[in-house]
Amino acid sequence: MSQEEEKQNPESEDTTGSSIAWFLTGAFIGAAVALLYAPKSGKDTRQYLADKVQQSKEAVSDSSLSIVEASKDMFDRGRQLVDDAADLFERGRKLVKG
Repeated sequence: MSQEEEKQNPESEDTTGSSIAWFLTGAFIGAAVALLYAPKSGKDTRQYLADKVQQSKEAVSDSSLSIVEASKDMFDRGRQLVDDAADLFERGRKLVKG
């Protein structure tokens, strides 16, 4: 059995080494293809991302201002409804008392 184990170990090492070599070869080819077909340079990509982040910030800022204004308007409407309901309640109470 020890002879069989010695025979199996070199084969498994060859298979492992071969797998790693193929993986590294594939990674290298993939990186080369990605660099060749990249639509923009790194500087252009970073600028594009920075512009998109700025646009997103502005959109969020504009949206938050709109939400604040709308919530203030709803709060004022709610307050007016409560005041109107209080007036109606008071008028009804006076009518009941006579």
